[in-house]
Amino acid sequence: MKLNVIIVSTRPGRVGKPVGDWFFDHARNNPSGFDEVVLTDLAQVNLPLYDEPKHPRLQEYEHDHTKAWSKIVADSDAFVFVLPEYDFNAPPSYYNALVYLFNEWNYKPAGFVSYGGISGGLRATQSAKAILTTLKMMPVPDQVVMPMVFEHLSDDGLKPTKPMIESADAMLPELAKWATALKTMR
Repeated sequence: MKLNVIIVSTRPGRVGKPVGDWFFDHARNNPSGFDEVVLTDLAQVNLPLYDEPKHPRLQEYEHDHTKAWSKIVADSDAFVFVLPEYDFNAPPSYYNALVYLFNEWNYKPAGFVSYGGISGGLRATQSAKAILTTLKMMPVPDQVVMPMVFEHLSDDGLKPTKPMIESADAMLPELAKWATALKTMR
């Protein structure tokens, strides 16, 4: 089974990259039932604002960027979205990446590593979970929350706290259980 860690933020100056790098390394070293852990950065995927003329359910993609994104998602069994909070919500890049596809997301679980100010991205995660269910995905309740994330960043990357590590260790096996169960539905 393949776990895909997706860095959602695409804006210049983002802190999603060190947060995503930490979680990716942590998941690779503690796979908890996943055979493979990969990292996808939406800034590198570089999807324009949704531009496919046909509904994603048809999977009749015209653009190379959509075909590449489709393969990345289709080849994954579970996802962890590294998600910042922008104005109490998930960023537009998250919603844009999701609506490009439909079938490729179906019957796969997702978890979140959220970060931000005092709420640690919890408000963004709550808004982000709702759209997952419309794509026939299962958002797991376990997540990693990083309040006041700037206090945990240095030139060497993210310095996780004990609760961050323990949350990651709880979420990973939960994702693997759901991915195993949902794979039978695909």
